Amino acid sequence: MSAERQRMIEERLRAAIQVEAIGVRDDSHLHAGHAGARAGGGHYHVHVVSPDFEGRGTLARHRMVYAAMGDAMRNDVIHALGITALTPAEAGEDG
Repeated sequence: MSAERQRMIEERLRAAIQVEAIGVRDDSHLHAGHAGARAGGGHYHVHVVSPDFEGRGTLARHRMVYAAMGDAMRNDVIHALGITALTPAEAGEDG
């Protein structure tokens, strides 16, 4: 199930924004017993690099990611989503 959800997250992001690099990590095992985990929702972290983030602040970038997730954020698919959203220039600075 985890691999399917990770693929779904990546596919939704690629459909919504121009993605230069992406990584999706399942952190659900770190939240075993948590209320959201018991309900079936996973805990994930995405690292996404996109030129679409140029000129946008952190909040706007996160809103773009959440919008791409759509209904997956409102049901038992994704309980929590950590986001690292960088422009290509910022990603290059990080090495």
